[in-house]
Amino acid sequence: MSLFEKHKDLLNKAVNALHERTFFAAYPEHPSPKVYGETADADGRNEFQNSLGKKFEELQQDTENSWVGSEESPYTQEQLGITYPAYEVSTLVTNSIDSFHEWRKVSITDRAGILLESLDRIKSRFFEVAYATMHTTGQGYMMAFQASGPHAADRALEAIAAGYEELTKFPESARWDKPMGKYNIVLDKERRAVPKGPAVVIGCSTFPTWNSVPGLYANLITGNPVIVKPHPGAILPMAIFVAEIQKVLAEKGYSPNICQLGVDTHDSPITKELVEHEEVKIIDFTGNSTFGSYLENLDGKCVFTEKTGVNSAILDSAENIDKVAANLAFSLSLYSGQMCTAPQNFYIPEDGIDTAEGKVSFEAFAE
Repeated sequence: MSLFEKHKDLLNKAVNALHERTFFAAYPEHPSPKVYGETADADGRNEFQNSLGKKFEELQQDTENSWVGSEESPYTQEQLGITYPAYEVSTLVTNSIDSFHEWRKVSITDRAGILLESLDRIKSRFFEVAYATMHTTGQGYMMAFQASGPHAADRALEAIAAGYEELTKFPESARWDKPMGKYNIVLDKERRAVPKGPAVVIGCSTFPTWNSVPGLYANLITGNPVIVKPHPGAILPMAIFVAEIQKVLAEKGYSPNICQLGVDTHDSPITKELVEHEEVKIIDFTGNSTFGSYLENLDGKCVFTEKTGVNSAILDSAENIDKVAANLAFSLSLYSGQMCTAPQNFYIPEDGIDTAEGKVSFEAFAE
């Protein structure tokens, strides 16, 4: 059975969810032993702890220049001691160009099968990814598990489904036959989707997988090879994703360089050199507005950014203002204020907020 046949039912469910706009999640968001196994949590924690102070040798890339890594746990205040293979930008881009000519010719069904298989394997490592996220970002256990594991995988699945849907929407070939009276004009037409080329996915320090895997999988399903450039303070969560993708690629006889991990350090960043390279065609970025705007102004690039969010609440009226205040206070402190979705500004009418008990003034609400 091909990987596509193995995962076809899941893909069809995801595509249907895109059309119906209904809730669909393939990966349960609660770390239940009934779902993931009685020892899954302990196994994931052990895997993470066993990786400390060692080289991350799961990648299928070779000819590295050096091994680097400077991640520090916000919990222990100690270096993780994990190092990763580092490469010159020219090497990463050359590898990506070479693999582009291979990957763009792979059928959409084979691409989908490989990517869905990688998610299936990452599912067994959700707890390991959770502990890696905790000890690089400082997130709490539940948030780290949900966002970096199941939620990230669901976002990847949605990207695969959307890409698959678009690329299979039209027939690859068709016969165009137009009657012209005594004769017909007949044309045999072929259509081919043309990928853009090498892509760079730039990770952030707060949500290392949740913000990166949608762009990663969107690029791969549409035939574009990817260089993943994680934040130097949060490499391990994305390294696990890249390693599983590379393993499936290699098993199926394709170059692991279709999906590469390109790491750097705070002292020697490579991001600008990467994105400014003329052969890099696509950029995905989550982070601050200044760098995002710089990326958007680069010539000849297709750029996707998620920049700094400022979320506001307008308090026009409320049935119970005490409950509203309690909910907003909870939202402000939820996830230690790490998420950009936390409300930041409250706007209150000059003459106060309408409630069932009458007007509530700015001063009263603020108090």
